[in-house]
Amino acid sequence: MELALMNLAADTARRAGDLVVDGRQSGRFRISTKSSPTDVVTEWDSASENFIVSHIAKHRPDDGFVGEEGTSTAGTSGVSWLIDPIDGTTNFLYDLPGWAVSVAAIDTATGDTLAGVVHVPAQRETFAAARGHGSWLGGRRLHVVSSADRPEPTIGTALVATGFGYDPERRRRQGRRAAWLLPRVRDIRRFGAAAVELSHVAAGRVDAYLEDGLGAWDIAAGVLVATEAGAVASDFSGGPVRPAQVVVAHPAIHTELLDLLHSCPRDEEWPD
Repeated sequence: MELALMNLAADTARRAGDLVVDGRQSGRFRISTKSSPTDVVTEWDSASENFIVSHIAKHRPDDGFVGEEGTSTAGTSGVSWLIDPIDGTTNFLYDLPGWAVSVAAIDTATGDTLAGVVHVPAQRETFAAARGHGSWLGGRRLHVVSSADRPEPTIGTALVATGFGYDPERRRRQGRRAAWLLPRVRDIRRFGAAAVELSHVAAGRVDAYLEDGLGAWDIAAGVLVATEAGAVASDFSGGPVRPAQVVVAHPAIHTELLDLLHSCPRDEEWPD
């Protein structure tokens, strides 16, 4: 079943991506905001989500759906879909390439992700994973394990991706965390879309990704893509990964990265 769900998610995400690209090129843009003046949503976020729900429902009418733009439908099949119709809407708004369509199938009873797809239209890349069956970029099987041309990372040579929320106070805390990490790792990257950054861990383009304060739709597909490629996922304390706290890393550095996070000064210890 997992492979069938993955294939359906991949087909749906690619079609939604084409819809959004065509919308972007048409120049039609209705923009509003959500949680803050910097948290934007466009008409194409909603159009993408509506398409994804209707397309999957044609094939699986008894499934449930939860989407970032407000879809919430209970199903009876035991499978629900988590949808981020445009992950990285700010990138999309500015015509930057780092946005994606993220679609994941979830076991409703356990919450386990069964299949996940992150489609990046600007790069024409589709990351896909099925639980127990691995993850792929197109036709290439993904493995985070080191190879002869890419040595195993250490914490000091790790390229770490992160992101920042929309609430100013959260951004301040996240910025301090990034400042703490920066001299202790190779460098920091910020692409602006959690699903894309998680997929980059799977592809070996970064060695780790961490962020807090996300939504379930932000991480469901990307975490599966990364872990099926061999990455380790947890919260900041080493417990199960959750939207509130995400650390996904190459297994060689995961524990040390958690140690660095634990050693970061508390908020009140930073100078104003």
